[in-house]
Formats: sequence, structure tokens, C-alpha cells
Amino acid sequence: MGTGRNDELQVGVITQTHGIRGEVKVFPTTDDANRFKKLKEVMLDTGRERLTMEIEGVKFFKQFVILKFKGYDSINDVEKYKQGKLLVTRDKAVRLQKDEYFVADMIGMRVVTDEGEDLGILKDVLATGANDVYVVSCEDGREVLLPAIKECIKTVDMDSRVMEIHVMDGLLQ
Repeated sequence: MGTGRNDELQVGVITQTHGIRGEVKVFPTTDDANRFKKLKEVMLDTGRERLTMEIEGVKFFKQFVILKFKGYDSINDVEKYKQGKLLVTRDKAVRLQKDEYFVADMIGMRVVTDEGEDLGILKDVLATGANDVYVVSCEDGREVLLPAIKECIKTVDMDSRVMEIHVMDGLLQ
């Protein structure tokens, strides 16, 4: 657990350039791509350096976000940033609603059932469109997919890092 993870959240990865005017295609790793509309700047981690990029324009294309950075007006300016990670500092992150959590903070949580059984560890969160799906890695090597709905997810305790779930019929087949 480095310090970086707590102060920064990854919101996307640049997959490729888009058009010739300096736009980039970003695969969002945030649970709500609309957050990009509210961001004024992001940090670009190229692996070698970190740059603060001012966001000039945001468009949406299929599951991608198309970003235009201020001062980068040609494909040649952004070509080198492919695979770059886009980060925001937590203070720039969008304020969360009461029952929202940052995905990065949830990974690694223990998942227990409301009957007190240890189910496993939260390994991943998949955004499916309708609702998120929590991927739980069980002790026996199985993976269980849990729909992130109120009927299934009872409590998420960020302090003790435990998620309590209700096992719905057919869930653990």
C-alpha cells in the first residue's frame, strides 16, 4: 500500500489518439464516465513523468471518453501519451453520494454473508451499464459475481474494510 493510492485515483487510460487535432481516446476506469465533464485538469502518468493536463473538451464515443487537452492541438503532440494513465487527486475527485465509494478503495475488502460466512475478497468491480458487478475471489479458487444492488449488498464498511452481502437464490451456483 503506497501513499500514492490514497491521494490519487485513476480515472482512465489513454488507449489511442483520436483524429488529427490532438484528441485522445480514453478508456474510463471510473464508475461514472460523466465525471470527466466536471474535471478541469488531470494528471497524466506516462510511466516516465507526470504532467498536469488542462482539459479543454470532453466528448463521449461508445464506451470511451474523447479528451482534448489545452495546448495539444495535433496528433503529433499526443501520440507519445498512448497507454498513459490519467489520475486525479482525491480533492479533485467528484464528491461521492452517501452510498458511493471509489472502486480503488474497495478492492481487497473482505466479503462476508449476512449469515456470518466468509465468502472471499473483492477482486474487481465491473461496470456493466445497468449496475456494477462485484467480482469476489473465494478461498477455493472460484469467482463469484455479485450484482451491486441493495437486495444483495447489505453494508460496506470502509473502516473495517468488510462488505456484508445477502446471498440471493442462485447466486453461488
